[in-house]
Amino acid sequence: MENKNSVKKLITHNGSFHTDDIFACATLCLMLEKKSENFEIIRTRDEEIIKAGDYVFDVGGVYDEAKNKFDHHQPGGAGKRENGIEYSSFGLIWKKFGLELAGSSESVKLIEKRLVSPVDAHDNGFDLVEKKYEIFPYLIQDFFRVMRPTWRETDSEINQMFLESVLMAKKILLREIIHAQDTILSNQSIISIYNDTEDKRTIVFDKDYPSSEILNTLPEVLFIIYPRESDNFWGVKTIRKDSKGFKNRKDFPKSWGGLRDEELQKVSGVEDAIFCHRGLFLAVAKSKESAIALAKKAL
Repeated sequence: MENKNSVKKLITHNGSFHTDDIFACATLCLMLEKKSENFEIIRTRDEEIIKAGDYVFDVGGVYDEAKNKFDHHQPGGAGKRENGIEYSSFGLIWKKFGLELAGSSESVKLIEKRLVSPVDAHDNGFDLVEKKYEIFPYLIQDFFRVMRPTWRETDSEINQMFLESVLMAKKILLREIIHAQDTILSNQSIISIYNDTEDKRTIVFDKDYPSSEILNTLPEVLFIIYPRESDNFWGVKTIRKDSKGFKNRKDFPKSWGGLRDEELQKVSGVEDAIFCHRGLFLAVAKSKESAIALAKKAL
């Protein structure tokens, strides 16, 4: 019988660290903490220590899921997904332990898409974003890059900086799990409301559900109406053509853009309209009825 009081050894390489080994370590830590198992993190390239590891990741030259060996630097790598993105240590570990942490295959897939695959892609030099401009998005990899010592600093604290980074990654991963689980529940509610709505161009929610990804799969929907808990008003949002882009399926009228209160009420004909964003993707009214009226006029 396995002794849970034994201290499991989590082995990865020493020296510079990257986002994949940070999140790989965070995933293993969360998994072992969930089981109330003791563990220690060791950063080394000593082959004898590596051989004695209970979980070895991003070092060692071996991928063997059954033996908890999760490296991807060996010749030929450690396999790739159907979309062509190769696995890094994070992806390999998530593939084995993701279900245990996320609670359902749907949550596993959402986190794989949102976090795991992007980290693996970057680590393996797989471009996900077309570089159109000199300015590039600030990625999670950039955040963890600045956690490493600069050339003017010493490496004496690098292990501590790695552990601090793992703590941050644990928090991020836990929040992603919560968001994924709640998104699944949200999607179920949205589909139910959608199915019960006659004119599917405008959908009225009873809560402010996270909805961009699921609504992009429903081509009829142009506007959603939802309660705003922050101010007790009602919002009307356009649906984007692509959840990762900024072009709307249908804008609010240009004449509404940037207007507030009486100006918007006069132009729109809705008596308690409050605001329309100049980007023509959001409008706000004091009541549900007026929010619905704004959406109908925008149609």
